[in-house]
Amino acid sequence: MSLMDDIKKQLGFFGGFTLTTRQLTRPRVTWSYPDVKKPKQPRQHGRHVLNRYEDGMEKCIGCELCAGVCPADCIHVRGLDNPPDHPVSPGERYGYIYEINYLRCIHCDLCVEACPTEAITESKLFEFSFTNRADAIYTKAELVVDDNGMPQKLPWEDWREGDDLMTSGWMRATSPAGDAAFEGEVAWSPELGYGTRAPEGGQSEHRDDEETGSKELRDVLERHLLTEDIPKAHRGMRGRVWRLRNSTAMHKKKLDAALARYKAKKATHE
Repeated sequence: MSLMDDIKKQLGFFGGFTLTTRQLTRPRVTWSYPDVKKPKQPRQHGRHVLNRYEDGMEKCIGCELCAGVCPADCIHVRGLDNPPDHPVSPGERYGYIYEINYLRCIHCDLCVEACPTEAITESKLFEFSFTNRADAIYTKAELVVDDNGMPQKLPWEDWREGDDLMTSGWMRATSPAGDAAFEGEVAWSPELGYGTRAPEGGQSEHRDDEETGSKELRDVLERHLLTEDIPKAHRGMRGRVWRLRNSTAMHKKKLDAALARYKAKKATHE
């Protein structure tokens, strides 16, 4: 055995650190949860809300279509005729009883699709738990938005900034009757506190990604595209440099946010 082979044998245990050393140079994928959360997708299916018109009237007309289409049978609705002197909704009827059992709900969004008045939509909030079964049954008092159009925030729900924005965004992503000429055209009523929500664009130029929070497929799933569909600037060594710059900018943004939180926390203790 030569001297070099003997040295390699003596230092062979360093080979076990190869994988660890390789991972040290890669971007971190973990988040400091729950202090920091990963941004949610524009079409996130979360806790339901019952919306109101800008004049304060409820959108729900008690038609019970959401309850009829629900595959989990978790929605219970009963309609009642509107009082002539103080109507609750613009229609002849309104939702007198509205309950959702979240022990059954599978967040399929079929209720949102069936609603003719866009009364029920799903927020991005999905982090909520219960200490008893009664809390899992949300009544109308908990589902209807307040006088500012904001969802009711219950003690066991972890609401964060943006969880109430672009609720059920997928329902604004497709064009009426499949006609691409109407893609991006507003065909829904305004909501209390939010006005007219922006349409989510599809494959045409009618899109406002900054407002809706949506992203192009090639920006988030480029590695799954065919080589000919990937821009030349993102291929080979140029693509690696481009991804490295994006990763560096993202980590710098996270670091700046963490430093800002640290400074704010330190200032409160002083």
